[in-house]
Amino acid sequence: MSYFIILCIFLAVKTAFAAVQYGTTSGGYSSAPKGWNSFAMQSLGMKFDQENVMRQCDQLANVLGGYGYDLCSLDSGWSVGAEGDEYGRIIYDNSIFNIPQLADHLHSKNLKLGVYIVPGYFANDANKTVFGTNYSLSEIGNGHNNGLARIDLNYSHPGAQKWCNSVIDQFAQWGVDMVKLDYVTPGSPDNGVNLLKDNSGIVVCFHNAIAQQKRQIRFDISWKLSRDEPYYTIWRTNADTIRTDQDLNGGPGVQTQWSTVQRAIEQYREYILQVSDGHSTILTIYPDMDNLFVGNNASFSGLTDNQRQMVMSHWIGAGANLIIGSNMTDLDNYGLALLTNKRALEIANNFTIKYPMLPTQGNNNPSHGRQGQVWIAGPSDDSNSAVILVANYGNSGNNNLFDPIPTQSWWSYNFTFSDIGLDAHATYIVENVWDSSADFTVQGNEIVSGTLQDAEVKFWRATRKN
Repeated sequence: MSYFIILCIFLAVKTAFAAVQYGTTSGGYSSAPKGWNSFAMQSLGMKFDQENVMRQCDQLANVLGGYGYDLCSLDSGWSVGAEGDEYGRIIYDNSIFNIPQLADHLHSKNLKLGVYIVPGYFANDANKTVFGTNYSLSEIGNGHNNGLARIDLNYSHPGAQKWCNSVIDQFAQWGVDMVKLDYVTPGSPDNGVNLLKDNSGIVVCFHNAIAQQKRQIRFDISWKLSRDEPYYTIWRTNADTIRTDQDLNGGPGVQTQWSTVQRAIEQYREYILQVSDGHSTILTIYPDMDNLFVGNNASFSGLTDNQRQMVMSHWIGAGANLIIGSNMTDLDNYGLALLTNKRALEIANNFTIKYPMLPTQGNNNPSHGRQGQVWIAGPSDDSNSAVILVANYGNSGNNNLFDPIPTQSWWSYNFTFSDIGLDAHATYIVENVWDSSADFTVQGNEIVSGTLQDAEVKFWRATRKN
């Protein structure tokens, strides 16, 4: 093989890594949100009311507000579950919440308010009239009860968009800053309800409603949505963040478990490979890998310290939502250190918001990753810096996620930076994100090697030396 051909192959690989970037979302955002969500705490028995949410979010503001965590997001249960107001609009359950009052309180602490909704208008509201129109809700529906006590919309009827507008307009009046729309299809499992195979029109409807609003409202869609066309184009042109997996919470008396986290990481790997497709790509929607369970110790989170560090590294590397699911009133020292690490947040705030990490070294199996994987985010447009993640997922979780199936807990890595698309002739200063005492300098063609124990990760930022 000629030198010219070898050079062309090298440049093609390098260009592929450099090409995949995040661009501004349809809602005008250039990063994923950071903050806290209520769902996991609700699942473990927290009384879901304004007092307890304020207790959690006040702690978010006091402890993490200075680090950019500014979203307080309510999950399901904040609204009335069987009917809307006189116009069929979603209303808060005033026995447990006063949403305008909560929004004012959060805004006074420089926090933002997020709320959770699902598709359709309430079946019980069929005879009500869409606000500002003469359309009854029964006219704008398609007759399908989706099993969530709601009727899906007929988007060809002009009243459908009017209804979406009326819901978002009221949210804006209350001071809502983010809307999470769950049970979107194709993608969301039925989960015991009766979803249409394709209800993607609701995403467009709420996007249009947000777009006509003066208030900027972030739009998150959920869960484990199809990455196939034409749906991915619908998602990326109408929402700001997209759930790439199912819920992470759920374990025997704890918030999550390692096998579930492994699944979420594998789903991101499959997602980013499919949507980037190895071509020059600007991604205009950020991944939502679900909540971060890194703030509390293993007895509550279900994750060891190594596993929590793995989670934080991957969520940052992906440029994903950094939405904490932990008990904010009981953060341990290790969790607080992960959430406030200066090097990690520098990467999250200034690098992976633009360059998502991709798996390297030929790891393009569409359905199974590897026990040990090397990832790279970047290199930057000027080719001067990149973020590298080296991970061993071990054999103590869901081994069926991997090909080949792990037979041992440890994994050894051996590669050069040039193997993953960086300059073989450059010298790189490498910062170890979680351990500054382990910084090093390396030539691009110099072998980097080591052995990682179960659920151990190396998270590096490499900068070309002048």
